[in-house]
Amino acid sequence: MSRTAQSALEDDTRQLALLIQSVTDYAIYMLDAEGYIQSWNPGGQRIKGYSSEQIIGQHFSRFYTPEDVARGEPARGLRMARAEGRYEAEGWRLRKDGTRFWASVVIDPIRQEGKLTGFAKITRDITERHETQQRLQAAQEALAQSQKIEAIGKLTFGLAHDFNNLLTVIINSLDLISVRPCADLRTLELVEAASRASDRGALLTRQLLAFARGQTLAPERHDINDLLGRSMEIYRRACGPTIEFQETLNERLAAVEVDTGQFEAAILNLVTNSRDAMPKGGTIALGTRLVHRAPPEAPEAPSRDYVCISISDNGEGMSADVSARASEPFYTTKEIGKGSGLGLSQVFGFAAQSGGFAILDSEVGAGTVVSLCLPALAR
Repeated sequence: MSRTAQSALEDDTRQLALLIQSVTDYAIYMLDAEGYIQSWNPGGQRIKGYSSEQIIGQHFSRFYTPEDVARGEPARGLRMARAEGRYEAEGWRLRKDGTRFWASVVIDPIRQEGKLTGFAKITRDITERHETQQRLQAAQEALAQSQKIEAIGKLTFGLAHDFNNLLTVIINSLDLISVRPCADLRTLELVEAASRASDRGALLTRQLLAFARGQTLAPERHDINDLLGRSMEIYRRACGPTIEFQETLNERLAAVEVDTGQFEAAILNLVTNSRDAMPKGGTIALGTRLVHRAPPEAPEAPSRDYVCISISDNGEGMSADVSARASEPFYTTKEIGKGSGLGLSQVFGFAAQSGGFAILDSEVGAGTVVSLCLPALAR
């Protein structure tokens, strides 16, 4: 090689080194054929926290999480780069201080005269972009769920009204039959059985309308603790002999406007659900409290006071997938004939129609808490 060519090569090498050392947004470094770090740039120090003295000579697997190391991800990356000519991936990586960041990684093999001599590795911290994508995905899923619930609600509203009209005709006809002087005992027994079935149908219709927010409510000003106290014995009996029922009522609560019948039905639904989640027995706790917050469906809205009634149990709990669908009408994990799947939908529909909201918090093995929150009235 001539002196001029040698000088040009050295100049190119210096410029390349200067370029790499000037990059701070990317960790650019070389590995030997076994994965040990041979060079380091300021971007590597900024992103991963190691100085060149601390990291050169170390194996690059120290940047991987213990789970990825156990799965053999570092060796897999080198193997894929060697076989395919390039390896690209995204995943969690570790900084020197142990914190994690979401990394975009590229590994290219370096060959001289056809022989593998090492790898060029480029890493970029894209944690912010990853978190933005996660938030966007969560928002899209929430929107899809909301649209699905809205569509089901519209369908349910129409069906419930038609069903209610049919029930009105049936119930009125049964009443007319029962008062006819020629009705014998057997006829009256059949009428009574049909009337009971019609009453169950009417209850089903009210639950459907509550979910669809089409139930006509008759709200009245109430003290929630007093309202709960009137039916507390009913809730206790609904628990059954194997369930311990506890109550913790906060005395300093504002009044609320609520439909008494729908409110009592909602609390009874929650108690019954908790009882069914503990077939071998357990504890159900009913509590009241005053909270100041924005509604969960509109976190940007001004905060205000809500009176919250919580029903908690130490039962089996629900997975995230089941929790996401639990408030849908007719969705149930109970055996056929053990539940209609309308209990929670009635609670959520009633809460929304009353100007409040309901929150479901459940974890497998840790039990379930459902909170019914109603707008507090000015004192």
